[in-house]
Amino acid sequence: MGETAVISLADCLQSYHFMNPDSSAKIEQISKKLVCKRNSILVQQDKIQHSIYFLGSGLARVYYETSERQITLDFVSPGGTLISMNSYVHGTAGYENIDLLEESTVYQIDQEQLFELYESDIAIANWGRKMAELEFIKAEQRSMSKLFSTAQERYAELLKKYPQYIQRIKLGYIASYLGVSQVTLSRIRANIQSNF
Repeated sequence: MGETAVISLADCLQSYHFMNPDSSAKIEQISKKLVCKRNSILVQQDKIQHSIYFLGSGLARVYYETSERQITLDFVSPGGTLISMNSYVHGTAGYENIDLLEESTVYQIDQEQLFELYESDIAIANWGRKMAELEFIKAEQRSMSKLFSTAQERYAELLKKYPQYIQRIKLGYIASYLGVSQVTLSRIRANIQSNF
């Protein structure tokens, strides 16, 4: 079941960087609030994206798809951004897919209109810089975690990050995120539970 409370777009924006109410209202004017069905794909790999999204409610998965399998890169909970950084920064096709794991409320913002606001409102431009910086840091942390943490440490990290959502994510997606089989994931979960 999805969350009943919906985070407002203003709260999503403020979670990245303070923005005055007038500037926040300008972004709200170029946004669309959508209720999307479970399994909706918002961002597709190898396609240029013209919108960014903020998740008001529900849960999303970021993944990469090869001809053989899907590799889960991350999960996004309410308040988070659903974005192709390649499209946002370079205007080129991205490598990721982003799908909704349950019915979700999202706020869609047209990038071109957002970039126009960056030119005319310094508060929005500063917010956009901060949002991009934090998204890049998240990507870097993901890479470092994969390089230097064990699968068990990464699962414990996931539990800490998404305690109220972990039961709503398919085990296959979690195993893919950790880079292990579902059998190994079962052992990891048993180990962690026995330590409590």
